[in-house]
Amino acid sequence: MTRKFIDCRDFPSDMHCSVAISADTEDELLQIAVEHAVSVHHHTDTPELRTQLRQLFKDGMPPEHPPMAGQAAATGATAARH
Repeated sequence: MTRKFIDCRDFPSDMHCSVAISADTEDELLQIAVEHAVSVHHHTDTPELRTQLRQLFKDGMPPEHPPMAGQAAATGATAARH
């Protein structure tokens, strides 16, 4: 089984959140990612938020070091359009 992860460092913000979350299942990852998005980033738990978060999941483990600034900006710009 491949672990899944989501990494806030992929989406630069004024908050400078450095949280990366990983889990064995998408359902488990989604639950904790939603909790984080609501409690820390002040999003509202909606079906749309859950769909958007699930689309941002990656296979494996989060990298030890944050992505390079140019890569993060490009990724964030792409995610913002979805």
